Amino acid sequence: MAEKVVKATRESFGEALCELAKTNKDIVVLDADLAAATKTSIFQKAYPDRFFDCGIAEGNMMGVAAGLAACGKIPFAASFAMFATGRAFEQIRNSIAYPKLNVKIAGSHAGISTGEDGATHQCLEDIAIMRAIPNMTVINPSDHYEMLGAVKAALELDGPVYIRLGRLAVESVNNNDDYKFELGKGITLREGSDVAIIATGLLVREAVIAADNMKAQGINARVINIHTIKPIDEDIIIKAAKECGSIITFEEHNVIGGLGDAVASVVAQNCPVRMKKCGIQDRFGYSGPAKELLEIFGCTAPGIEKEVKEFLGK
Repeated sequence: MAEKVVKATRESFGEALCELAKTNKDIVVLDADLAAATKTSIFQKAYPDRFFDCGIAEGNMMGVAAGLAACGKIPFAASFAMFATGRAFEQIRNSIAYPKLNVKIAGSHAGISTGEDGATHQCLEDIAIMRAIPNMTVINPSDHYEMLGAVKAALELDGPVYIRLGRLAVESVNNNDDYKFELGKGITLREGSDVAIIATGLLVREAVIAADNMKAQGINARVINIHTIKPIDEDIIIKAAKECGSIITFEEHNVIGGLGDAVASVVAQNCPVRMKKCGIQDRFGYSGPAKELLEIFGCTAPGIEKEVKEFLGK
């Protein structure tokens, strides 16, 4: 088994960029005056001549990234998710996705775990925004190892990619030696047939803990990690629907437009079963310690366990 790592995925992102840049000279990194927060500062220190601080101007930064991609470079453009996807939506849509340019967009500090930065910075809509854009691949890694695999896969894919980065340090769940990251392929972390728990990002580890706790109580929950929201793994979802008969999703994102809606679309069209979407219930977050906010919004193992038991009528 690989070593368990407790690390924020934003830090793993910066480390992955540095490692890949050793052999790929076309990688360049852009940031919007937030390098210390997004951890692109790790790359900046190692490759200062390949790093560009575009200032607090995300729209312009995406335009610069598009131009670099058109010249053969592979730009990774990073900022807080709220500003990378919100402020720069038009440029991403028209200048990057429409011509299908090879730009990788990193949205850090997503979700309520952004904590004390409050509602204006706790982006709960980024996955929905990026999912709606044609040609865009959307990835939400759950831990250190998954982020390393996601950045490598994004680099190898010719086209626009959105990668969600977390602020909060999380313990890795993908420690098995045979772990392999594949774009568009979900991972079954726990077997079970009573219900299928489908989670993404930060909530994957919490779902595993919840499932292990419930197993001791006689509830056998399947846990599926969906790291690629678009394109989503339809096969693993349909299989879960047929074998479990019910599905419940968990995400640190608005339940509108995120993982839950993506899974519901697959289920409705292929194997309709009873389903519930859990996450942020169409509301804004607020300022507070990240761990406390996760508890309040039900984004912890006890919260997941409670939702699953209620869903099953236990």
